[in-house]
Amino acid sequence: MGHSDFDPAIQSRRPWNIGQTVGAKRPLRPRDIWAIRFYLDEHQRLRDRALFDLAIDSKLRGCDLVKLKIGDLISAGEFRNRATIIQQKTRRPVQFEIMTEARRSVAVWLGHRGGSLRDFVFPSRIDYLGHLSTRQYARLVDEWVTIIGLDKREFGTHSLRRTKASLIYKATGNLRAVQILLGHTNIENTVRYLGVDVDDALTLSERTDI
Repeated sequence: MGHSDFDPAIQSRRPWNIGQTVGAKRPLRPRDIWAIRFYLDEHQRLRDRALFDLAIDSKLRGCDLVKLKIGDLISAGEFRNRATIIQQKTRRPVQFEIMTEARRSVAVWLGHRGGSLRDFVFPSRIDYLGHLSTRQYARLVDEWVTIIGLDKREFGTHSLRRTKASLIYKATGNLRAVQILLGHTNIENTVRYLGVDVDDALTLSERTDI
């Protein structure tokens, strides 16, 4: 049963999101990425630098990123060219590349961390056999974006997931490729995730002169 907009009880109810920034979190710009890397390097945050680089390259959800195991990235003592994991949300496989910066920072971190192929790349500080929590990962992202002068209300863990995907889309306009990289089951999800609108479509069209 509907309620009248003039119902005093409705008028006095405080919206859950009042004062909060809602909607999709913004992706990072290339200069933001390097600013965060500089900060983490300057403060010798080996784990956080590896976590940040892998988050950018992998485009994984936080729940999948924190559960990466050393064996997902390393085989026979060498980095895999492409890693494959099963996504927690969709139960479908997704592949991702490990680029130079991530290889370097992860190698440094694993040299410090040690462990076997069955161990988590980013262990919990409370339970060393467990993995870093998604809540702690979110806190770290808040810290990173704040330290370089960004508003943490506009950025979050999904900002890191969206960053490389957004850059690829802007460079190519290939939604299907981005859908595969993000592991989305429906391209409509990718459209909403990237915030593709009519202006984007027209900009891509304007690049093609017949």
